[in-house]
Amino acid sequence: MNFIMQVENLFYKVEDKSLLGFNRIEKLILKDISFNLERGSVLGIAGESGSGKTTLAKIIAGILPQSGGKISFNISEARTKLKTSPVQILFQNNGEILNPLRTINGIVEETIYIRTGNKSGVIDEKENIFGSLNFPEELWNRKGYELSGGEQQRAALARIMATRPEILILDEPFSAQDAESQMNLLTLFKKINKDSGTTMICIAHNLKILRKLCGSVLILYRGEIVEQGNTDKILSSPQHPYTRFLLNAENYNLTYEELKTEF
Repeated sequence: MNFIMQVENLFYKVEDKSLLGFNRIEKLILKDISFNLERGSVLGIAGESGSGKTTLAKIIAGILPQSGGKISFNISEARTKLKTSPVQILFQNNGEILNPLRTINGIVEETIYIRTGNKSGVIDEKENIFGSLNFPEELWNRKGYELSGGEQQRAALARIMATRPEILILDEPFSAQDAESQMNLLTLFKKINKDSGTTMICIAHNLKILRKLCGSVLILYRGEIVEQGNTDKILSSPQHPYTRFLLNAENYNLTYEELKTEF
């Protein structure tokens, strides 16, 4: 297979200090994480809050340094010559990511210029990006604070696509969205993956969405991968009790005994 990224025995720990500064304890956030990411694929990552999903995403993107283990990238030679990172994250808090006092036009044009170092072709590429994301022209000259939450999300995605990422990480993109908005986003992400070949990692609580978007999925529990593989296979016939717990929780089928379960 053509892997764009390989993660081997990755772990991440932080120092947990007492209030008095004594008894420093190392807290393990991620433990022995290993998986491969196939070029052009969409990988889903699921798990409860605090399972380490976003921490893993930040390490992959280079925002946090891993405490141990190895991450290997197979980035194309042409991409390594560009001035922007090949791994980008679409965070949940898009309003904080976008400069509230700058126009979306200016943000995207600047990003293209930074990547290429050349002003020629900036306008055409910007218009192509906005068009591919169905970002209305009447919003191009709006500032970040003038946009709704959904519009801010598309504007942030436009800025990211202007960097031409090889790996796009989506951090809970479907949260706080109604059913129609979720389906629109799902269609958009599928289109980006198909048209640009961008490899994606989608972090989400919604297993039904992951089933529709992702070819493979890994389940995180307390910083460890408890199950990974083909999405349909895992979500149809889960082998680990925690995966079954997540599926039952989504369908509101939890028993009292399951609520008390420690995996």
